[in-house]
Amino acid sequence: ALGSEAVPRVGQAWMTASPVSPFTLYSLLGTHATTEALKTGRVSSPLIAFEYADVKVPNTQFKAMMRDQKYDFGELAIATYLQGYEHGKPYVLLPATILGRNQHHTIFYNADRGSLAPSDLSGKRVGVRAYSQTTGAWVRGFLAEDYGVDLRSMTWVTFEDPHVAEYREPPNVERAPEGKNLKQMLLAGEIDAAILGDIAADGPIKHLIPDPEAEGRRWARAHGGVPINHLAIVRRSIAESRPDVIREIYRVLKESRAAAALPTGIDDPVRFGVRAQSQSLDQMVLYAHQQGLISRRFTSEELFGDAVRILGTAAE
Repeated sequence: ALGSEAVPRVGQAWMTASPVSPFTLYSLLGTHATTEALKTGRVSSPLIAFEYADVKVPNTQFKAMMRDQKYDFGELAIATYLQGYEHGKPYVLLPATILGRNQHHTIFYNADRGSLAPSDLSGKRVGVRAYSQTTGAWVRGFLAEDYGVDLRSMTWVTFEDPHVAEYREPPNVERAPEGKNLKQMLLAGEIDAAILGDIAADGPIKHLIPDPEAEGRRWARAHGGVPINHLAIVRRSIAESRPDVIREIYRVLKESRAAAALPTGIDDPVRFGVRAQSQSLDQMVLYAHQQGLISRRFTSEELFGDAVRILGTAAE
């Protein structure tokens, strides 16, 4: 029955669900195509009240999620989850993609300093917000697998610490000087390329990978779908004591995703279900292991084990 568990929240009073009130989840969830219906109330639940943190950019709170366990439920970058899983962070992974996208368009070079091809990057300096950033992990994987780049020969210039405090970066990672930013360093020739995310090529700043949209589609078809960025997670203590809450979270997320006008099949950036996600997840695990983000390769069966136990056939 409701009221069987009180859930602690860091920096908050204990919250207790009662027979006449929904179970409250302090939630980190951005407004994406998949979540808009849920966040605006077009999709709702009689069992759960989602108390959304007032955060415009969810990734600014991933450190708080991993280091302070601040949130009961929310979205988390998959590379960060893998590191948190390795270090025993108390969250369960759900087979619900919150954000996914092709990533080939996110790395750029400065054409004013001459031409540069992806295969030229061995031994070069490349900037990225954080070495453990999920976008960076995907791009490094593409560079090594498809263009023969020796990742260990490169220097990765970063600006932020890992979200998981226990993680130690490899020796070819260095912190940018105070006051610098990625685009400025690229324009000044202090780095050879930069992972800048969802910006348009402008002036001398050009896409490193030619025709990145076509390359993204090709990669998705060869690797089981569009790369996963953020998946849903929930506090482990809730999963263990209130499996009905977990089933309801998954139901409303799935309903909210269905309300969005998004592609289906191989081009779907926000796939639900273990079968639809496992190949892409296994690929990220491989890349993360090769890049020293995690020390061993987890299987999708292991990572989704708790969710499958709770959700049953709904997780397929």
